[in-house]
Amino acid sequence: MNGWEASVEAQIRSAQERGEFDNLPGMGKPIPGRNLPYDESWWIKSFLEREALPSDLLLPTPLQLRRKVERVPDEVRDLPTEEAVRGYVADLNAEIIAWLRYPEGPRVVIRPVNADDVVRRWRAERRPAATTPAAPASAPAATRRTRRGWWLPWRRRAA
Repeated sequence: MNGWEASVEAQIRSAQERGEFDNLPGMGKPIPGRNLPYDESWWIKSFLEREALPSDLLLPTPLQLRRKVERVPDEVRDLPTEEAVRGYVADLNAEIIAWLRYPEGPRVVIRPVNADDVVRRWRAERRPAATTPAAPASAPAATRRTRRGWWLPWRRRAA
């Protein structure tokens, strides 16, 4: 054994005698993932788990933005004012526009969010259930026939 290895071994032996290796966390427990097949991204997964980070951070920017657009109704539901809702949508739209100017990653269709639609939906959800008009239990047949095909103006309507 050369001098460097001997000094390291001496330091380890003295640390053992002082008890610095006693009661270490995980002592007596099996090594996590020992019997699992090898995974190339084990360190990324363990980092995300250890730091309690969402796995969405691994997605490319356009997919992250698309997830944010999908979550807009849930995110604005608890905001107190219309200005706060519009501010949230404006911040999201700024991110989307910044990505549209300099796109990177996969080409995914992302459009800015319409703030008026979000505010309209936010108001509808905040309206108390008692003040919303109840829909009739069964609509008359005549009403149903007049509604059929309303989205196809070139189509002849059934009478």
